Amino acid sequence: MYRELGRNQANYTPLSPLSFLRKAASVHPQRLAVVHGQRRLNWAQVEQRCRRLASALRGMGVGEGDTVAALLPNTPAMIELHFGPAMLGAVLNALNTRLDAETLAFMLDHGQAKVVFSDREFAPLMQRALALCKQPPRVVDVDDAAVTGGQLLGEIEYEALLESASPEIECALPSDEWNAIALNYTSGTTGDPKGVVYHHRGAYLNAVANIIDWGMPQHPVYLWTLPMFHCNGWCFPWTMAAVAGTQVCLRRFDPVQVLELMREHSVTHYCGAPVVHAALAAAPAECKRDLGGLKGQVAGAAPTAAVLEEMERMGVQITHVYGLTEVYGPASICQPQPEWDALPIEERAELNSRQGVACLLQDDMQVLDPQTLQAVPWDGQTVGEIMFRGNITMKGYLKNPRATEEAFAGGWFHTGDLAVVYPDGNVKIRDRSKDVIISGGENISSLEVEDALCRHPAVLAAAVVARPDPKWGETPCAFIELKEALELSHENALAHCRQHLAGFKVPRRFVFGPLPRTATGKVQKFMLRDAARELVDAE
Repeated sequence: MYRELGRNQANYTPLSPLSFLRKAASVHPQRLAVVHGQRRLNWAQVEQRCRRLASALRGMGVGEGDTVAALLPNTPAMIELHFGPAMLGAVLNALNTRLDAETLAFMLDHGQAKVVFSDREFAPLMQRALALCKQPPRVVDVDDAAVTGGQLLGEIEYEALLESASPEIECALPSDEWNAIALNYTSGTTGDPKGVVYHHRGAYLNAVANIIDWGMPQHPVYLWTLPMFHCNGWCFPWTMAAVAGTQVCLRRFDPVQVLELMREHSVTHYCGAPVVHAALAAAPAECKRDLGGLKGQVAGAAPTAAVLEEMERMGVQITHVYGLTEVYGPASICQPQPEWDALPIEERAELNSRQGVACLLQDDMQVLDPQTLQAVPWDGQTVGEIMFRGNITMKGYLKNPRATEEAFAGGWFHTGDLAVVYPDGNVKIRDRSKDVIISGGENISSLEVEDALCRHPAVLAAAVVARPDPKWGETPCAFIELKEALELSHENALAHCRQHLAGFKVPRRFVFGPLPRTATGKVQKFMLRDAARELVDAE
């Protein structure tokens, strides 16, 4: 008898983050929404500008299902592009500003971008990419006042485009919450990047999950230390509309400037990779005063005990999250427990290094045997693969049904990350499946060795890969990036590892220098594997 009651306009509305913008503008129209240098925009102005953007894009022939690309830093235009195209049912493809022209051209062609918004600073890069495109999109320049020099490539500048358009356009919700809202490409370190497609429902839910899981209050002040091209800034452009907060824009990360902005604008929240937190912790003492009450999120790896201790000294509370592009950025969180406060810093750092549990609005995260899909025991020892299931998971890979099918095999999204589950239910990554080192029949977690190395006060970052060995098959080879002005010898590194690791896990070779990274900041281990093999050949 309950099935007779159906959906109608009165009792069902598709979930979309567009509803957050409408409410922020109507309930908090005069509240400060965006800060960029001397520029200030309130929520009523942001919504009007997004409407103008949608109207202008419609005039350029953009409609439902079309792709709108952007090669922009964290500026007001990038925030507005998270809403304007979606009002038309179009899809935002935020491009990584650190990529090469060939990769950008592939993305523009593969995503069939109709229009691309390009910052003046990146004009040379965009010009080379457009020359390589099979079907170059129309170009709109974003002429940020913070940029001097460069050239304009497009047919019109962003502000002029908005001025030419009417704000009298409906902020329409999608006809179906399953419709695409964003396209994000993976790093593509082993081939062409894969296009990860997000839907309105997932964007809405992850934006809300950010608020709940992080305990965000109404009207926070958020500093954009995380690139918005990275998983749509972990969905925080939409989160900030939901809480009618203030977003402080930042074109590029500089620890001294970031600390100044944090004080000037009373920033409450920020996110970033481990290197961001390490750089803030290593900043001069005079820059780190008066920062009490800050909350930071870190993903990619947990902060070391030394960084965690320094951040606590600065008054910053760090939350460790974990995820991938395919799950809208962070989809699990390590929730600190009250009893941890009494523990020594090293023990707290170890507990905080875990990937934790699924975010509230992600249905499930399990560590499963990749062959049987059976859950591993919660013993902190048995290794399986982390898998996700739920609404905060991509629609699939654009134009790649085979990769999509493989990723969703057995009704789970397969991350490729190997992990254990502790008795309290918290997950801890042991390694990527391709990064496990097998030495003399023993499996060695590269992450475990890297964690041990990062405990040394001179180590900024470490990456460990397999090095061919005639006797053992493989042995660990450690590549170490040192903190500025600090030194570490091979002998001292070896002694340090022997203190913290079983003998067969200790690297046989240490290489000191900067680590090669992808455009998203991930260490390119395939390059280090090549370097490790070359070391063997040279001996």
